[in-house]
Amino acid sequence: MPQFSHTSEIPVSAGTVWRWLTGQDLEQRQRAGDVAERLGAGAVGERLGAGAVGERLRAPWISVREGRDVTAPNLGGRKVTSIREAAESYRIESLCGPVGWRRFFSFAREPTPSNSWLHVMTLSPVGEDACRVEDRVHWRPFLPLPWVGDGIPRRLERLFRHQHRRMRNDLIRHARFAGRGPLTIAVTGASGLVGTRLRAFLSSGGHRVVRLVRRSPAQGESEVRWNPETGEIDAAALEGMDAVIHLSGENLAAGRWNPARKAAILDSRVKSTGLLSRALAGLERKPRVLICASAVGWYGDTGTHPVDEEHPAGRGFLAEVCRAWEAAADPAREAGIRVVHLRAGMVLAAEGGAMGKLIPPFRLGLGGRLGSGRQYMSWIAMEDLLGIVNTALFDDGLSGPVNAVAPEAPTNREFTRALGRVLKRPTVLPLFAPMVRLMFGEMGQSLLLEGQRVLPARLLEMKFPYLFPALEDALRDELGLDGDPGAG
Repeated sequence: MPQFSHTSEIPVSAGTVWRWLTGQDLEQRQRAGDVAERLGAGAVGERLGAGAVGERLRAPWISVREGRDVTAPNLGGRKVTSIREAAESYRIESLCGPVGWRRFFSFAREPTPSNSWLHVMTLSPVGEDACRVEDRVHWRPFLPLPWVGDGIPRRLERLFRHQHRRMRNDLIRHARFAGRGPLTIAVTGASGLVGTRLRAFLSSGGHRVVRLVRRSPAQGESEVRWNPETGEIDAAALEGMDAVIHLSGENLAAGRWNPARKAAILDSRVKSTGLLSRALAGLERKPRVLICASAVGWYGDTGTHPVDEEHPAGRGFLAEVCRAWEAAADPAREAGIRVVHLRAGMVLAAEGGAMGKLIPPFRLGLGGRLGSGRQYMSWIAMEDLLGIVNTALFDDGLSGPVNAVAPEAPTNREFTRALGRVLKRPTVLPLFAPMVRLMFGEMGQSLLLEGQRVLPARLLEMKFPYLFPALEDALRDELGLDGDPGAG
């Protein structure tokens, strides 16, 4: 019976990892050495499968189709048992693999104990403040042919390496502010690219996330209704929030910019920020902080000139949008709420956004520079953006504009070559500037041919702990390709 194992050490206790994974605290319920109750696939299965922890452990480079694919051996499957073996020593088992993996060993047939795999995760202490995490998988091929399942170990290594690193990074970040939480946090744009990952990160860290939605709140869900277009918001439901994170706004790249599109882009940001800020300013129990999304478009086209938070707004449509966007938060600022404007660069996320659009053509060897390739591209790894938001929630000295970008901005040519190296593909097919303008109009000129060389002066000053300050490392992490030949 084939088997695979991946082991890592994490600088937190095994009990801390257990509580993060399962949401269960067995410390008060079991004596050291006793066997804990076996946990069924109910709440724990939900947390490890479709819940926040499952979302955090999901591999971003694998697409998920509802009801068909899940991206990891399913700890939240039908037959989950959790056992505490001794003091600070735990084991979680699952007999089921998800559909997306089953095809390697059972051709999508329903797995059974004799035609399935067993996934076991064990947590064991290493000293007082560290633990060893081991994921071990045993599987039985549907057909005993030598080539069936050959790709499973390579894929599992890629997956578990990613999961262990994600687990380690999240637990360290949550531990930094463990004494100041948990918080109740309202989030707009929670179903967007950044919002989806942020909501999972915060929820898995023990915070309560309340979503602002435009429909009627679902029964039993932590939701508050609002509608920026009509000026409606349930302000009373925001009383007592510890923090508010405002991410919503019209997609810049959803279509060519005509006057109607530009008005929608501007209004979606200014109206929503103004409505939210006025509502928060009128509360009796105001949140401590309002974190608002903004963008490096504030600086306009900077050419080769580096800029930081002290530089004024530049010229052009995006600069005008960002200036009005940030000014719309003045009511909250004047009411004494700490307001942080995250001027984000291009967010690197394998499942969407600009990077998600680049991956398919680059995988086919159709990638290349845009225009001259000399324009600078300020970027930020998604996981570092989550860390910046987490810091902004708790650091009372952080307010005003914060450039949420990596320390070094590459040119478009450098970015293109880095992505090609990571994917092991050529990047020799440029898209010349006239073609960009013909295809995308003003949007292509602003988003693709112009650039910003932005410095994160405030983050560097406070020594923010970047996980991925280097572009190639960030790309490899998102795509699960670090040191993995042939995984592309």
